[in-house]
Amino acid sequence: MTSLATTGLARPHRWLRAHPYAADAALATAVVMVVLLGAYIGPHAAAHRPGPYYVLMSLFACAGLVLRRPMPRAVLAFTCAFTLLETVITGDDPPHTQIALAAVVALYTVAARTDRPTAWRIAAVTVAVLTGTVMLFGVRPWYAQENLGLFAWTGMAAAAGDAVRSRRAFIAAIEERAERAERTREEEARRRVAEERLRIARELHDVVAHHIALVNVQAGVASHIMDSRPDQAKEALAHVREASRSALGELRATVGLLRQHGDPEAPTEPAPGLGVLDQLVDGFARVGLRVDVAAASTLPDGPATATGAAGAADVVGPLPAAVDLAAYRVLQEALTNVHKHAGPGARAEVALLRAPDSLLLTVLDDGAGRTALATGAAPARADHGGHGLIGMRERAAALGGSCEAGPRDRGAPGFRVRASLPVRAPAGA
Repeated sequence: MTSLATTGLARPHRWLRAHPYAADAALATAVVMVVLLGAYIGPHAAAHRPGPYYVLMSLFACAGLVLRRPMPRAVLAFTCAFTLLETVITGDDPPHTQIALAAVVALYTVAARTDRPTAWRIAAVTVAVLTGTVMLFGVRPWYAQENLGLFAWTGMAAAAGDAVRSRRAFIAAIEERAERAERTREEEARRRVAEERLRIARELHDVVAHHIALVNVQAGVASHIMDSRPDQAKEALAHVREASRSALGELRATVGLLRQHGDPEAPTEPAPGLGVLDQLVDGFARVGLRVDVAAASTLPDGPATATGAAGAADVVGPLPAAVDLAAYRVLQEALTNVHKHAGPGARAEVALLRAPDSLLLTVLDDGAGRTALATGAAPARADHGGHGLIGMRERAAALGGSCEAGPRDRGAPGFRVRASLPVRAPAGA
């Protein structure tokens, strides 16, 4: 029952909002009825009946309210003019000031549809003119109830209009903030999705590029020595099988990030970090790339230096998970590039420097088998669609750090990759 009643009341309201002129015409009709009724049953109605001129002026003044929304100031001037005409010119004694109700409604409209300073200036002039005229030419004495009542009604109309305008502005601001917040949430969701896609793409590239490079080299070795040295060929194929198994495991773990929450097949093992750097170095050693690792630390506790991948993690110390993974992936990608582009017989040097607030990674190669890297091979690789250097820079930038790659200084043969990762990431990184 309540729902039906509410629906029944809402329909006329919606219709009036859709037809403002019809609503204002109904308001004008109601105002003219109140004005005439007040004039005929007012305190002075028995001795001073309103004449036909008053009825005609009341009809004209209230008819102007039909245009109060498109022309509020003009309608206010129009209704005030008829109020002053009735008070000063018609000669009614005392004048029938009920006609001022049309001016009160018009003043309310101006205050509700005009900015506050302008509305209050117009309201002050209107109240002063109407009240002053009625006090001079209206009921005696000047402080009579009718005169003070007109002052109160015009003042309350201006105040009510200003309150309605403020409430409309407040509601509009709330709606605008809500829409802006909704747009911001959608943009933030799209940004997070793009960042997640980029992160997964980096993981897939690092995993696939590293292991496929090892598989490619070992398969080539096995094919080359299959007839002359079958034992070494079998050993190379075993390395191929191990590298492919590792690639599948890491690929499964990375793709598992896309599974839904609670999927029992989702990976539970931790992400790789510098703690397994020795395994990474051993993998390259098996394919013929010599990697020398040196680590140093300026931390007050723990060992200060170490040589070899096994002791590097102890020197570096514990790292945030994101920094640990980024450091591992940067080293993995840099060593993979050395293996792919530096040529046979190349040697790589890895240096780790741990400071209280940062971790500096440097990978150097001597480019013994190929000099192209020293003369700009990295840009050539980028032109052929490689994303390794871009991925390393993006990983470092995501943590608030930096990554540089280019030929070694002073014309030395080889290539250098240097990355700086802040251990304490800045806010918002």
